[in-house]
Amino acid sequence: MDRALPTTPPIFADVDDVVARLAETGYLADKATATAVFLADRLGKPLLIEGPAGVGKTELARAVAQTAGAELVRLQCYEGVDEARALYEWNHAKQILRIQAAGASAAAGDSWDTTREDVFSEEFLLPRPLLTAIRRDDPTVLLVDEVDKADVEIEGLLLEVLSDFAVTVPELGTIRATRAPFAVLTSNATRELSEALKRRCLFLHLDFPDADLERRILASRVPELPSALADQLVRTVGVLRDMQLKKVPSVAETIDWGRTLLALGMDTLDDTAVRTTLGVVLKHRSDQVRAASELRLN
Repeated sequence: MDRALPTTPPIFADVDDVVARLAETGYLADKATATAVFLADRLGKPLLIEGPAGVGKTELARAVAQTAGAELVRLQCYEGVDEARALYEWNHAKQILRIQAAGASAAAGDSWDTTREDVFSEEFLLPRPLLTAIRRDDPTVLLVDEVDKADVEIEGLLLEVLSDFAVTVPELGTIRATRAPFAVLTSNATRELSEALKRRCLFLHLDFPDADLERRILASRVPELPSALADQLVRTVGVLRDMQLKKVPSVAETIDWGRTLLALGMDTLDDTAVRTTLGVVLKHRSDQVRAASELRLN
């Protein structure tokens, strides 16, 4: 018989509630995104969000945490991240000190077995993000960011956590969540994730927003920006994203560009404005050269 998974009160009442409450945090979600968030919340399943860098995957997890009044616990993945960084490790320095202290009392009859049980206790355990999220009793959003950058072995660690919301520490046993975190995994699709991991998740593909949504995002984040200038900016960003660049502008960089134009007192995105501020959105010299050429900047 399968063990019942830990439950937690739902965050959202329905899909429209997701849209409205995320908007209060400044995150404008379309219907598909809001539906995926609602289902992940209601079904208690992790949400795997895939898409190019800069489309708002990580920001969505932050917005859910904010609207839920939850703590965001983040595991930033990278090549070489291991169990000690993801799950837990032992405080070896403190263990050595305790063993040395125990040696002084050995004459009093204390056994090694007693010392061993002591140094592999909760006092010496250093929880990392996965274990931290599992052990929290308060509302928690677990963000496993850029999981595709981690080695394949990390996916094995995630399977137990995402299947049962549990972590096994050999010296202590299995630690099970009493309150399931809202789990979000993000991927830039630099490698294919395992089918086993995908089966445990709901899937959402996020792409760059269309022009209308990006204008609304810009109006929400930079409300002082004149609408005509915002239209110019969004159109220009759209052109840049269609170019063969090393790194196309993210939504966050669109917002930064709008704030830059305001700070400089610019009221139009003419050739001079684009040329002098292009470094806000394009961070590679070769991309700037290509953009200047294709945009025919003087």
